[in-house]
Amino acid sequence: MNVYHFLKNRFLLSTFVMFTYITCFAQPVETKSPNSDYKPAFEGQTRINGVKTTTPYKVEKIAEKLGHPFAIAAMPDGRLMVTIKSGFMEIHDKDGALIKKITGFPAVVYEGQGGLLDVAFDPNFSTNKMIYWSYAEKYEKGNITTVAKGKLNESAGKVEDVSVIFRATPVTKSNLQYGSRLVFDKDGNLFVSIGEKYIPEARVQAQQLNSYLGKIVKITTDGKAAKGNPFLGKADILPEIYTYGHRNPDGLEIDPATGELWESEFGPRGGDEINIIRPGKNYGWPVITYGIDYSGEKMGDGIQQKPGMEQPVYYWDPVISPCGIAFYKGSAIPEWKNNLFVSALSGQHLDRLVIKDNKIVGEERLLVDKKNRIRDVAYLNEMLFAITDDGDIYRISKK
Repeated sequence: MNVYHFLKNRFLLSTFVMFTYITCFAQPVETKSPNSDYKPAFEGQTRINGVKTTTPYKVEKIAEKLGHPFAIAAMPDGRLMVTIKSGFMEIHDKDGALIKKITGFPAVVYEGQGGLLDVAFDPNFSTNKMIYWSYAEKYEKGNITTVAKGKLNESAGKVEDVSVIFRATPVTKSNLQYGSRLVFDKDGNLFVSIGEKYIPEARVQAQQLNSYLGKIVKITTDGKAAKGNPFLGKADILPEIYTYGHRNPDGLEIDPATGELWESEFGPRGGDEINIIRPGKNYGWPVITYGIDYSGEKMGDGIQQKPGMEQPVYYWDPVISPCGIAFYKGSAIPEWKNNLFVSALSGQHLDRLVIKDNKIVGEERLLVDKKNRIRDVAYLNEMLFAITDDGDIYRISKK
């Protein structure tokens, strides 16, 4: 073979390799047909091109069959707290070993999607040991999403001095779509996401400002409306409300790069969303959505955009059922820095979203081989910890 043919063959081979790379990794990761023929409001709002992590990483199962968890949260001291929906929590070390079971929580409604839900740690936890949690509470003639606080007495394995600080009225008899995630902001106020409880008479209240259903609220550690809330002092509007028009917001996290609050939200059949949460905004449910009803009919008027209602940064159709979310804040895996990781229940994977200028520019699916519903994900010390619906914990770290 002469030099000409050698170089020509190498060029053709490199072109083929490059074409194969682009074809494999620049196509959307979602290949199934959508539920509807709805069109996105802007390019890249759904089915963005796929990406692939190049830094070698490892996935280790470090615990299994813990029960039915809702949350896995990084503790300020470098350990992990897991909430078990039946009504208790567990402290685990970074290798998955159980350190302590924590009891003493108020009774929960452990049916449907209810139970003991999320947990957050007081900004001064190192000195006051205060924790906050959300749960489904039997209240009056129905049930409700409730937030309480108490002092963690780890040596005794319980919480003490428990008090309820917030109840997301009105009461319903639905045991679905409670929300609920808890996130502290830089000022020590608490964001709480609240579902609209699914049933038709509750669903419409996501648009009503005299109801907490379908809202994200911002409260103090005593449960009062936070200073600066967008509806504070306005007649006939609940002052704790921060945003409205949500369906079932099951993930909240603050972007370490921008300080903005991001949210994951369940749609019906299609229309799972990622949103940037900004004060006073209306996120549209159930008036606008990229999903259809479970019956196959359109939701409401079947519209996806309306003036005065926010568009999701990203949406999925068909659904992945996005639950807990976490930003990767480290640099051990460089291409993950400030990426958003989304736990997917029906999707049975951990979704990686690459963000640039508040837009999603790439998507990857991890843990697909585990074939398990991923309930929540937490970042801790250059690692991600994902927990499944049946209580397995996976640690993801650089090789």
